[in-house]
Amino acid sequence: MCLHVQRASRAIGRMFDDAFRPFGLNNFQFALLMLLNRPNAPTIGGLAEDLAMDRTTLTANLKPLERRGLVSVRRDSKDARVKLVTLTDAGNALLAKCVPQWRSANESARARLGGKDLPVLYSGLNLLAVGAS
Repeated sequence: MCLHVQRASRAIGRMFDDAFRPFGLNNFQFALLMLLNRPNAPTIGGLAEDLAMDRTTLTANLKPLERRGLVSVRRDSKDARVKLVTLTDAGNALLAKCVPQWRSANESARARLGGKDLPVLYSGLNLLAVGAS
C-alpha cells in the first residue's frame, strides 16, 4: 500500500508542480496559499495541524512566500506568543491567476481515475491520515 500511495503522490505532485511552475510556485506552496484564503488568519500551529506537519517545517515553507510578499506572518495583538499567517493582496492576486491551472490539473487527475468514486478515495485517504497522527 505504501508504495502505491507514494508513487501516486509523486505523480500527482509532478502534475501540479508543472501546472504552477509558470507562477513560480510548487504544488505545496499553492496548497498553503489556498489554506490561507479564508476570512480569519490561522495560527502557525493551526496551519501545521491542518497539514499534519510540525510548526518548524511549516515556518520554513512559509519563508519563501513571505519573502515574495505573498503571505504575512505577524504576532497576534492579544497574545504575542501566537503567530498569525495571512494572504497578502499580492498573494490573493497570484492565487486568482493560479486557479485556472489548478482546475485544469485537477480535472486531468480526475480523468486519469476514469470516473472512480472520488469521495470513497478521499474518505479512505483521510482515514489513513487521521490514524497516522
